[in-house]
Amino acid sequence: MEALRLLIADDHEIVRKGLRYLLEAQPGWQVAAEASDGREAVEKAKEMKPDVTVLDIGMPSLNGLEAARQMIKNDARAKILILTMHESDPLIREVLDAGARGYVLKSDAGRDLVTAVNAVRSNKTFFTAKVARVVLDGYLDKKPKKPEPGATHGRLTPRQREIVQLLAEGKSSKEVAVALGLSVKTAETHRANIMRRLDCHSVSELVRYAVRNNIIEA
Repeated sequence: MEALRLLIADDHEIVRKGLRYLLEAQPGWQVAAEASDGREAVEKAKEMKPDVTVLDIGMPSLNGLEAARQMIKNDARAKILILTMHESDPLIREVLDAGARGYVLKSDAGRDLVTAVNAVRSNKTFFTAKVARVVLDGYLDKKPKKPEPGATHGRLTPRQREIVQLLAEGKSSKEVAVALGLSVKTAETHRANIMRRLDCHSVSELVRYAVRNNIIEA
């Protein structure tokens, strides 16, 4: 097999070790870097330009969806494979909209991950069987779906989604400012605008919104 440089991002060290073992068992494949959160993954992808990035969705600081969006923005040729426990149709659609072209359930990784990486590296899409059924069912279901109350995810900018995640994880305005390189005043302005736009009146409401919209995990 041709040489392949990979980046893997997951907030659980034991998962990263398992992925490394599985991927590096392939001749010529090398896990060149690991990341434990989405923000670190974006920086390492920018620095090392891996052939394929394997991203978990539910990561702290910056989730896998937002990390994928930023990676594609930084490099339109980036090849991203999502590895997750979740298989809902709306989430799969968000993954595709973010620019990722592979979606593998963690329960299927032992069987499908190598095949998925090979597909993505060749500019093809890959879904595990369960995910493919979810996608097909979604297309076959012609009934319009009513949005959940407060489901206004699409109205937020990428920066606002980043801030929502940090706030939902319990970060203060000062901590948000430090994480994103903003002034405290700017972070507080963003926070006020977000709360108003989402009609949230407390952090607990913001957390519920973030969970419903796959920004953080419950």
